[in-house]
Amino acid sequence: MFGISPPGWIHTLGSLPAIPAAVYMFGRSGRIVPRSTAGTVYLVSMLIGAATIALITHQPVSYVIAGATLVLLLVGYGVGRLPWRQSVKRYIETISLTLTSFLLMLPAVSETLRRVPDGHPLVTDPKSPILLGAMGALLVLLIAGVTAQVIYLRRHRQLAQTA
Repeated sequence: MFGISPPGWIHTLGSLPAIPAAVYMFGRSGRIVPRSTAGTVYLVSMLIGAATIALITHQPVSYVIAGATLVLLLVGYGVGRLPWRQSVKRYIETISLTLTSFLLMLPAVSETLRRVPDGHPLVTDPKSPILLGAMGALLVLLIAGVTAQVIYLRRHRQLAQTA
């Protein structure tokens, strides 16, 4: 189904829970919250996705995306343990983990458009306007989302300092 191999299904089903976990955390907290149940689901799913990409990839860029995702996950989930100021850690954590969600959605959207509906996908050419538009929309969402997160964190920090 959808031209997905058995290792591809392992990759897809293993990484799929990261999407609703991210949507839930963005909706509830405006960011990915590493020290939460949804944050743990997100981390495990992202690690499965990044670790299993080698089983299915046919493009070198997939290794770059997986490597960048792993580095950003390490930064985002590890920065809280460093002896830095809490506000600095929060910025790094928020931006790093938001970037991981962007890196998750790039191949998810691309692969979905190139496989659905089964047998007659919406996109057959990597330079398709639909695919390029979807990738552009993800980039705009990333820029707008990170900007909103930074503004929120800055305002929250300023309110805490005046209280």
